[in-house]
Amino acid sequence: MPERRDRLDRAIAALDGIDALLVTNLVNVRYLTGYTGTNGIVVLSRERAVFVTDFRYADGVEHLRTLLDVVILERDIAGMTVEALGEYAPGCTRVGFEGALPYALADRLRGLAPAGVELVLADDVIERLRRVKSATEIAATRHAADILEVVYTDIANGTLVGRTEADVAWQIERTIREAGFPALSFESIVAAGANGARPHCEPGPTVIARGDLVTVDIGARGESGYCSDCTRTFAAGGAPAPEAAADYQLVLDAQLAGLGSVRPGALGGACDATAREVIAAGGCGELFGHGLGHGTGLDIHEAPTLRKGSEDVLAPGMIVTVEPGIYRPGQWGIRIEDQVVVTESGHEILTGFTKDLVETAG
Repeated sequence: MPERRDRLDRAIAALDGIDALLVTNLVNVRYLTGYTGTNGIVVLSRERAVFVTDFRYADGVEHLRTLLDVVILERDIAGMTVEALGEYAPGCTRVGFEGALPYALADRLRGLAPAGVELVLADDVIERLRRVKSATEIAATRHAADILEVVYTDIANGTLVGRTEADVAWQIERTIREAGFPALSFESIVAAGANGARPHCEPGPTVIARGDLVTVDIGARGESGYCSDCTRTFAAGGAPAPEAAADYQLVLDAQLAGLGSVRPGALGGACDATAREVIAAGGCGELFGHGLGHGTGLDIHEAPTLRKGSEDVLAPGMIVTVEPGIYRPGQWGIRIEDQVVVTESGHEILTGFTKDLVETAG
């Protein structure tokens, strides 16, 4: 609870240009309170902090009364919360709402606001606070990353040839869930051969052939909600074609260069450029189409971003991915990704599984 109290205090202090904030994005609600249900709102003002939900969660949120005021409503909690803003946010005339709120709902809520209360867009107030992680959040992410090394070790020591992508993906999910993790960070990507040229290929019935490169992008979500994310590319059943091996080395060189640029004060766009220049110098610039990386936390994709033109400034406590790739249509795809914590002196990699090209036995 002390960390939740600190988050609420920092959020209230961040109310710049508004008197109060309606927090409706459930990820942000969870960040502030720990609530994991499907229907909850936090109203923040300098006078009160109020959590609103419906009767289904009444018993489960009793513990939150030590953190903020709790209100249980029967229906339409968004509408009834706005109608009661004079009570929940006394004296507030300019109340912000989050950009994730659907336009139609925002428009309806404006019509329900008490006289003298103006609802205005106030985006990214909580998201900005979430960029820098506490020691607790970093530990939760590290825990979610540890299981990925187990998964990759199982793949390296097992057989890929003759199995379908979907079968490998199911093995990954089973291992993560049997280890006690309630969910994946995202649906696992297992992309063999030419399918690897599609960065977000969904695993399907494709049978992995000997010599295929197989890109495996996975993540686990812990009980606290924090996500891990890591990608490795394997050679199924032996060495790949020499051209594919050369591409792999180029991606690895770019990934190491990108990692080397991750430090406090670095711009996200500059980190991207450092890795991108390596791939471009190898003649493959047009084959690396996505950004170098992204932040992770309660969402698998959140600020800061490491991509062309990003002016996000890295700071200690941020968690980002570094994941360059080469994607040759009709041939193969290669991506190598680490999730790292920005430290005072540079960065810490959270997943220690080797980045050398692993050739599975079968």
